[in-house]
Amino acid sequence: MSNQNEYFVIKAMENGVNVIGLTRGSDTRFHHSEKLDKGEVMIAQFTEHTSAVKIRGHAIIQTSYGKIDTKE
Repeated sequence: MSNQNEYFVIKAMENGVNVIGLTRGSDTRFHHSEKLDKGEVMIAQFTEHTSAVKIRGHAIIQTSYGKIDTKE
């Protein structure tokens, strides 16, 4: 099963939420970064280059597996 078609939604609940994309491969590295302000929403997708996403700050993440609140 390929996860490249899976989308997830990140909603910032405070200013300055960092969304950081991490690469695939033998060395995991940061390759992309976004900063969201309160109320902003980002729709993202895993790709052949992105294997993981790190989120710093208070946000709500909605995936096909459910909803996650980073403050819980």
